Amino acid sequence: MNVDNNPYRQCNYLLSAHTLQQFAEDNGREVAFVGRSNVGKSSVINSITDQKRLAKTSKLPGRTRQINFFTVTSDVRLVDLPGYGFARVDQSLKKQWERVIDGYFTNRHSLAGLMLIVDIRRKVTLEDENMLQWCDTANVPVHLIINKADKLPFQKKQKAYNEFHQYFKGRQVSMQLFSAQDKTGIGEAVDILNGWLDL
Repeated sequence: MNVDNNPYRQCNYLLSAHTLQQFAEDNGREVAFVGRSNVGKSSVINSITDQKRLAKTSKLPGRTRQINFFTVTSDVRLVDLPGYGFARVDQSLKKQWERVIDGYFTNRHSLAGLMLIVDIRRKVTLEDENMLQWCDTANVPVHLIINKADKLPFQKKQKAYNEFHQYFKGRQVSMQLFSAQDKTGIGEAVDILNGWLDL
């Protein structure tokens, strides 16, 4: 698509939820973003929305400790889920996150798709697989954002992409290369979002 017509530039912060009761109203359609704590999830969201500080970034992984809702239109939202894996928090808080996220995937009728973000230099983790299982159970489509593509030269980049493609062969997972650093892959990601959100 032409990124000049990107509808996500008008995204605005709506609210942050620590519990199921605090979620935004479950109507319309929304897409959630999730990934390991150091994959650059916030940077991906900021790149897609062409906003520097919509999703808060930090050098310390695991800083997103709640579910953040952003409005695109009155009944369309983007959702930033807590990162997992490297978050340096106690077990009780991790358990709370798991309950909230499980409740989100189990009960969220407006969830139209999941953007699962991975680091091109890393393998698929057990936590990534858990996210996929949640989506399989809820019949939610998944698009894999293979982020930090700028970190590898061309041949290694293609090799990594092919390995992800082989890993997910036969599963209902679309995928693409992405770089929040040099802004590649934004148009493709926006096209996926538009299809899921009917924009």
